[in-house]
Parts: sequence; C-alpha cells; structure tokens
Amino acid sequence: MWMAAVYVVGVVIGVIATDGGLATRIGLALVWPLGPLAFAITVAGLLVVAAIAFPVFGLALAAALAAGWWALR
Repeated sequence: MWMAAVYVVGVVIGVIATDGGLATRIGLALVWPLGPLAFAITVAGLLVVAAIAFPVFGLALAAALAAGWWALR
C-alpha cells in the first residue's frame, strides 16, 4: 500500500514540477519509477564487471554481500 502512495506522490510531483505540455508532463509522471530502476540496474552491472576485471575487488564485494546477508537474516 505504501508503494502505491509513493507512486501517486511521484505522479503528482511530476505533473506539477515538469516543464512541457500536458501530454509530456503526464507521460513523464507515469514512467518516473523507471529512472531509479535503470540506475540500480546500471550500478549492479558495473559492480559485476568490476568484480570480474578486478578479482580482489570481486572478493571484497562477495565478502561484503555475504556479511550483509548474514547480518540481515
């Protein structure tokens, strides 16, 4: 339920704060969650590539992920 509220607030802010015509503002307001999702996918991809290119970084990343998983379970 809270995710729907966050989405609706984002849509309202997008309609009010975006420059352009009404169709542009509504279109951008409806697809605003794609920006953070694209950011998360890009960062995850860069971390995977860095882990392959730099094995020491990959080992440190794997250790950090394991420690985080262990701490949150």
